[in-house]
Amino acid sequence: MNLQKLGGLSAITQAIIYLFGFIIYGAVLNYLPANSTASQTIAHLSENQLLLSITNLIIYVLFGIVLAVLVLAIYERTKGEAYLSKLAAVFGFVWVVLVIASGMILNIGLAAVIKNGIINPEEAVTLWKMVNIMGDSLGGGNEIVGALWLIFLSIAGFKSNTLPKGLVYFGLLIGVFGVCTIYPYFIFAELFGTTQILWFVWVGVVMLKSQQQKSL
Repeated sequence: MNLQKLGGLSAITQAIIYLFGFIIYGAVLNYLPANSTASQTIAHLSENQLLLSITNLIIYVLFGIVLAVLVLAIYERTKGEAYLSKLAAVFGFVWVVLVIASGMILNIGLAAVIKNGIINPEEAVTLWKMVNIMGDSLGGGNEIVGALWLIFLSIAGFKSNTLPKGLVYFGLLIGVFGVCTIYPYFIFAELFGTTQILWFVWVGVVMLKSQQQKSL
């Protein structure tokens, strides 16, 4: 299969993964009240371990794998602007590593927290908070690496005339949202995530359409 077609399918897959994550955390997974005891927290994690583990594998590890394909496909598409496209690819692959690492930390940490929670629930809850801080720091709390990838690839796509102008401007806007996640306001992370769903669908359609036109 052609790399551009693979890239297009990967982009649409990433949009689906984003939606899957929103559905799981927004509608399926029950949240404990803020005043829950340590024992209640550990019991909740134990009951939902399978769901949480599968979700982490999908929204972090699988997302990172298909992101790697998309990064490579967009690099191939925009490589006429050598420096910008290479710089974008560097940030793209760094983002791949960070996202996959985040999912692995969260799953290994979850298993360790549940195991230790049998002996010392309070200590295990403290450990869970640390695991979440590490996982969130790498994979979603700060989106500057993914934002820089979007910004540089959008500029490369503009200068090489390989991406539609509307997609370029939209990508730059999303990149700005991602850079703004350095500030402790959750709204910027929400804007980055929700608008990126649309970007992934758009870029996926563009790549698939261009490949279909070449085959005609």
